[in-house]
Amino acid sequence: MKIRPLTVEGAYEITPVQHGDARGSFLEWYRFDRLAEAVGHPLDLAQANLSTSARDVVRGIHFADVPPGQAKYVTCVTGSVLDVIVDIRVGSPTFGAWEAVPLDDRERKAVYLAEGLGHAFCALTEGATVTYLCSSTYRPGHEHGVNPLDPELGIAWPVATPLLSTKDAAAPSLAEARAAGLLPDYETCAIYVAERSRD
Repeated sequence: MKIRPLTVEGAYEITPVQHGDARGSFLEWYRFDRLAEAVGHPLDLAQANLSTSARDVVRGIHFADVPPGQAKYVTCVTGSVLDVIVDIRVGSPTFGAWEAVPLDDRERKAVYLAEGLGHAFCALTEGATVTYLCSSTYRPGHEHGVNPLDPELGIAWPVATPLLSTKDAAAPSLAEARAAGLLPDYETCAIYVAERSRD
């Protein structure tokens, strides 16, 4: 398993070693010890989610209030998606930056994103199935979104007409979310992650 940091601080790409023969293949798609070694603390598993999406669906950009936030470990088990991590932490050196990682059922890569980062993906195939390991459970009223088509972010979605949920289409721009005080604070996120690393 190879774990490499992405350009957005707190985000990592994980590439598993696959073992295959005529019967099929086997891989370790998640290792708590290897991830903890890379990020400085274990991922507290509180919830596991699975979504299936039609081609051209864009889900996100989603994030949760910090603390406790919601760290995620994401992989695509069927089909293909373009996974996007967005730095929405006010005060971060890379505030407003994003990075995209292709996830599919061939390379079996995963991404990890720390608390306070925004997450979205675009389904590139019909029936793309994504699984998420989450560090906290869903908390109504503490979950937010930024519009994935915000021109200020300029995310290069690989589809002509992204299909959005009503909620995602109505989500505020990054500037509007910042003005409304919805975005996580970089320093608060850093302190929270540092405290977890000492536990």
